[in-house]
Amino acid sequence: MDKALLEVIEKIQGSEVLIIGDMIADIYLEGTISRISREAPVLVLEQAAERVVAGGAANVVNNAATLGGVVHAAGLLGDDSGANGLTRILAERGVDINGFVRDANRPTISKTRVIAGGRTTVSQQVVRIDKESKAPMNADQEEQLSQYLNLVLPQVKGVVLSDYGSGTITDKLKKLILTYCQEHHIPTIVDSRYDILRFKSVDYIKQNDAELAAAVGRSLNSEAELVEAGKELLEKMSAKGVLITRGEEGMTLFGADGSVNHIPVSDKSEVFDVSGAGDTCVATVILALAAGVEPLAAATLSNIASGIAVRKMGTAVVSAQELRDFVQSRC
Repeated sequence: MDKALLEVIEKIQGSEVLIIGDMIADIYLEGTISRISREAPVLVLEQAAERVVAGGAANVVNNAATLGGVVHAAGLLGDDSGANGLTRILAERGVDINGFVRDANRPTISKTRVIAGGRTTVSQQVVRIDKESKAPMNADQEEQLSQYLNLVLPQVKGVVLSDYGSGTITDKLKKLILTYCQEHHIPTIVDSRYDILRFKSVDYIKQNDAELAAAVGRSLNSEAELVEAGKELLEKMSAKGVLITRGEEGMTLFGADGSVNHIPVSDKSEVFDVSGAGDTCVATVILALAAGVEPLAAATLSNIASGIAVRKMGTAVVSAQELRDFVQSRC
């Protein structure tokens, strides 16, 4: 199996995919503790650094690029430092960012984390500030994205719909994508944090176990209950496959043929941070499906990639070479 996975890694090189969704700028403000403020019992920090990291759908894009894909990205950004940071990061990866529509009247979705530390103390997050417009996308912006999709869809072999609940994937855009992909046999996968049921007719669904429980409306207290729920979601969505990520329990892939495949974690060494591991998973799966790889092999490779991601601090990317090195170490 490991030698077969090496072949899959080579197959996904150059896979051309489209990723549309809620692009998020993860901003880290790092400061050195100076003193306690006279105005209130709070820390005064001297800002030492500021960095922007691709989050949300942008992290799926970033991972797909580092894994070797040819990536087209579509989403809605503001005209601010967060947008500038995301476009710079992804452009440097060789991503086609012509699908980014900018709106000077709304902020880029951002999560700003203030990190405090000192010479003799461990740095830690002291507050997170989220910024997002709740206003729906306007008709002109939706039309710009529609035009981009009509241009790009004939070029790609796979599509990710990455929904973090911020409204980028409107019903019109969703219908355009799924109708075209069904007619042209292009695999699609959706990862929706809050409303998976609105994506009925997508080919493949990725959810974590908590999201699965929310989708079926009940708690899942055993593996048997999880299996029952996975089958239920598969049927409800009329999908070809459902992939459930289960933390230390690995993943479970449900197929339309009735198959249920449990995929154990690839490495039980220390987990540093699970942030963004689901994005790594989705990016790996779509690249493999776009290359014609069977779903179980795609899911197995994504399990390895996610395992590498969780051993890194923060939202992280995984490279094709890291995948090769890990798989070769097991051969």
